[in-house]
Amino acid sequence: MGKNTVRDRLTRALADLDDAADPAGRLDAARRIRASAEELELDEVSSARKQGTSWRAIGAVYGLTKQGAQQRFH
Repeated sequence: MGKNTVRDRLTRALADLDDAADPAGRLDAARRIRASAEELELDEVSSARKQGTSWRAIGAVYGLTKQGAQQRFH
């Protein structure tokens, strides 16, 4: 999915969290926020790699080694 679509889903889920009238609705919105954020994160790692960012630099963002970042995102 493209970044805009992921960002749109994230924005909708955040709004749904605010608008939900019941605990199950808020829980579902929180679940969708997490899933969308994870997808956005993977998209950004992929984009960073395509732009030449090293695994070492990506790992540094997460407090991981180069190998840890590769294992997490590869």
